[in-house]
Order: sequence, then C-alpha cells, then structure tokens
Amino acid sequence: MRPLIGISTRAIDQDGRYAVAARYVTSVIRAGGDAVLLPPESADITTLLGRLDGLVLSGGGDISSDLYGELPHPTLYGVDINRDKSEISAVKYAMAHNLPLLGICRGIQIMNIALGGTLIAHIPDVVGEAVAHRLPNDEKSIHSVKLLPHSLTARIFGQLTMDVASFHHQAIRRTAPSLRETAHSHDGIIEAVEMPKHPFFIGVQWHPELSEDPLQQKLFDAFIEATVNPLQAR
Repeated sequence: MRPLIGISTRAIDQDGRYAVAARYVTSVIRAGGDAVLLPPESADITTLLGRLDGLVLSGGGDISSDLYGELPHPTLYGVDINRDKSEISAVKYAMAHNLPLLGICRGIQIMNIALGGTLIAHIPDVVGEAVAHRLPNDEKSIHSVKLLPHSLTARIFGQLTMDVASFHHQAIRRTAPSLRETAHSHDGIIEAVEMPKHPFFIGVQWHPELSEDPLQQKLFDAFIEATVNPLQAR
C-alpha cells in the first residue's frame, strides 16, 4: 500500500478556493506516495495527522511576526494566523510522534518557529542582496548552497554543493535548539535544517518541487522511504 502523505494548503483565497501548487503533489506521487490536501481551517489537524504516514508543509505567505517577536515588516504578505497555528500544531505532533515531516520554504520557517526559533523578517535588511533569494514577477531564483558533511540532508543528495530554486524573502535567524543547521547559501542564510534521531524531520528553504533537476527529487524519494522504513531512514 502506498503511504498517505498530507500536504498543507494555503488559506481560502478571494475566489473561495484552497490552493497548493500541483508540483508538490506530483513530487510526492512520483516518489511513491499518495497525497491528501490539508486546509488550515481543519478544526484539529492532529486528529488528521494520526491517519497519515507523512506530512509536507508547503510554501506560501509569510508567518505572523507576532510569533517570533518582531514588529511587522512592510514587505510582509499573505499572513494567515489560522494557518500559522494549525501548522505549528502539526510540527509539534510530528516531532512527538516521529511522523516524517518535510518542510519547504515557508515550511522550514514554521518548523523553526514551532520549536522556539526566530526568523529574519526581510533578508536584504540583514545580509544584502549579493545572493538573490527572490526575483520579481514571481520568477524563481537559482543559487548555490553548501551542505554540511555527515548530515542526513547531504547523504540524501550525495554531494555537498548544488544549485537550488528559491523564492523567498525571509529565513531562519536563530535556529531552534532541537534543530541542526545542515545547509547554507554563500551569504550565510540557513538553507536546511534537520532533527537528529528523528526518522525524517527536514526543512529546506529552497523549492525542490520547482526544479527540473532529478537531483531534487531525491529529497521526496528519501521522505517517502522514511514513511515506509523509518528505522532505515538515517
């Protein structure tokens, strides 16, 4: 039986629709899983997580600055506190119940906040724009990242440097105590984290689902493998 994977969606839009990029679903299915979408308005997301084999926290709008102790930045967009709270509950459930979790872009940020970390509200204010983490007109930016040797993240990709697709203006500032930094861009921005001893608890700041490079599919393949054989994932 194929593992059942929950994928978080955005909140209801102005047309009364939930949305998530189809590439998340495609990447999960290609890796051998089946997908079910999880809207943030679920009354108690933890009751749904108990029926799933894994969870993907997808990208989307910014997280409320109230949750990481900073004043609202003028560039914030798409803030939805219901989604924030729902996904924070999901992260804590996944940690407590060893549920495999893959966080992408916004996903890595909510993982970090849920476990006590903080965010940079706007990357250019802190490190400038030597590395383009986001381009205008919804275009993806391609830049390189360096992975930490001996990390699960590096073992998954089988190399220590690679190019990734990004579209974000926020990132981790202070890493949560239970997470380990496993990748950085050349300007020092944290690009990946993982939780030691968890079957699979990885967040990446880039968008592996956007890349046409088969290398990026390895992350979804390893995630699905962890839902089937959790003791072998590490």
